Formats: sequence, structure tokens, C-alpha cells
Amino acid sequence: MAVFTPVSDDDARALLAHFDLGEFVSLRGITAGIENTNYFLHTTRGEYVLTLFEVLTEAQLPFYIELMYHLAQRGIPVPSPQTLRDGSRLTAMHGKPCAIVTRLPGGYEPAPGPAHCALAGATLARAHLAGQDFPLKQPNLRGLAWWVETAPKVLPFLEAGQAALLNAELTAQQAAAATPLWQSLPAGPAHCDLFRDNVLFAGTFENPLMGGIIDFYFAGCDTWLFDVAVSVNDWCIERETGVFVPELADAWLRAYAGVRPFTQAEREAWPLMLRGAALRFWLSRLYDFYLPRPAQTLKPHDPRHFERVLQARHRPGLPVLP
Repeated sequence: MAVFTPVSDDDARALLAHFDLGEFVSLRGITAGIENTNYFLHTTRGEYVLTLFEVLTEAQLPFYIELMYHLAQRGIPVPSPQTLRDGSRLTAMHGKPCAIVTRLPGGYEPAPGPAHCALAGATLARAHLAGQDFPLKQPNLRGLAWWVETAPKVLPFLEAGQAALLNAELTAQQAAAATPLWQSLPAGPAHCDLFRDNVLFAGTFENPLMGGIIDFYFAGCDTWLFDVAVSVNDWCIERETGVFVPELADAWLRAYAGVRPFTQAEREAWPLMLRGAALRFWLSRLYDFYLPRPAQTLKPHDPRHFERVLQARHRPGLPVLP
């Protein structure tokens, strides 16, 4: 959500002429994140988010936009893409595909407690089930094939021990993906990036209310267990060490299982899936750190965090699926 492409007030006014969203009031860039250009857009009808897509192509975007629309229509709290006067939900600005979605209430919780974890887990399970009949198909573009492609690009920047860890884990994940167990895991549309800053909460810390899940632009069809692993690797840990906080992991996983119970195959795959989810974000952060794209406002994440998380996943003390 960095600002790669400048958008002026007049640009926004011209875009709004193609929607029925009221008159332009204000526009403000969002500096968090590293993938797309995002602005808060205020009109006389309400609050929206304007996104210009810097990496995803026009051909890839219908999956994300229509998935959000599909989930919103089924009562899942996600940004609802707005429909242009011509009936589409995608347009273009400055040569980039763009969309306008509703702005959800609340803010993200940087230090979630058990109640936040339970709300997030249950909402993700609801989203998984609601997406079962979504007709469009697209793989997770940051899945195993991307890991294999990206690892050689970042290896020259790593020390010998880091390179050994990365190569060994990639080999283990490739072997696991080829097994009947992996291929039997329940799968479907998945968020694939459900970090704590992609969930909004209203209410108070003691009594949080779900505002909604945002930023679906890494979504793809993948195992639902991968989605869960990505989430708990961020929500339920000590930030300094990557080690799980049992109370948080238990709340997250029990709430998810209360909506969609885990299968025995998922229980068996769980420890290695946690490692795969850590590897995915270690790789992407290495890539963004050492091979960044130019941006007006860009704050690359420290890749060492997910190196620590991956190392922690090789040690005892992992949460057990209920």
C-alpha cells in the first residue's frame, strides 16, 4: 500500500464521474505496505479506498475483485468493490488498473489479545466456507512455484548459514507438495496474507468488534491450512523471537475450528505448513529488501523477522490443531 503512482484531486474527480458515489471531498495517500498504490477517498456518499495496481495485471485482477464482491454479498466483512456506471468493477488510471472499494470501520490492533485472535480465526473460517462456490480460479501467485523461482535471486545476498536454511526448507516443501497427503488437504480461495494489519477492529481492546478483512491482493486458490499457518505465524507470536504464545494460538485455532473443523490430514501437515508459511514471507521480504521497486513512499520490512520465525518452527512447542 505504498504510494508508487501520484494521484491528484482532479484525477480522482475524473474517475468518480464513472461511478455513482457522490462528489469528491478529499484524497489522502496510504503509506503502509509495499505492493499497490492506495488512497483514502472521501466523497459526499461516504469513505472509500482507491487502489492502483502496480504489479497485478488486468487479466489477473478479476479474481481478486470478484472474490471480494462474492464474499461481501455473502455477509463476510470485506471491502466491497464498487460498480461503475457501465457495470464493471475495474477501470484504469495513469495506465494502471484501478478499483474503488468501501472503507471498513475500525483500525488494526498491533498487539492482539485472545479475543482479537478468536474473531480473526472465526472470520477467516467463514470466508473459506463462503468462497467454496466462487467460480473463478487462480493459483496463489506467491506459492511454491514463486518460491522456487525467487530463491536463486536472493541467495547471493545471504550468508552461508542463511542460504543453507533456505535451500533445505525449499527442498522439504517441494517434497511435501508432491505427496498424496498434501494433495488431499482442503483447498479453495484463500487470503494468503492475513497478517494482523490486514484485519480491522472496532469496539474496545477488551471487547473488540470485527471491522473486516482487507487487502485481498495476494489471494489465490491454495490449501486453507496454508492460510491458517500464515495467520497464526503473525497473530500468535512473540514479535522479538517468533515463538508462539500458547494462549493466542489456542484462541485463534479453536475459533477457526468452531466454524470449520480441521481434518486429520491437516493435523499431520500442520508442522511443515507452518514452516512453509514462514519461508514464503522470508523469501518475499528478502526480495523486497534487496531488489526493491522504486516508490514515492516505501518501507520494506526487515527480512530477519521471518528468518527467526522459520528457525522457531523447527523447535518444539508448536500449537496443536484442535
